[in-house]
Amino acid sequence: MTEPTPHEELHKDGSVRGRGQMMDDEMHGYWEWFRLDGTIMRSGSFDRGRQIGTWTTYDRSGAPHKETQFGE
Repeated sequence: MTEPTPHEELHKDGSVRGRGQMMDDEMHGYWEWFRLDGTIMRSGSFDRGRQIGTWTTYDRSGAPHKETQFGE
């Protein structure tokens, strides 16, 4: 089994769109997603590409807005 490696997804302007880890070409572990202005939009965890646990959606000020539960 390979080890998770850090990974970033970028917006077209080069700013960070998403940040987390990849394992065997799949999102794995904790990830954060950002708006173009740099504020956090969503965060949560993956298990080999599948969303798991509690995912949090944030409002434009960065305050938690909603939580969504995914199966483990």
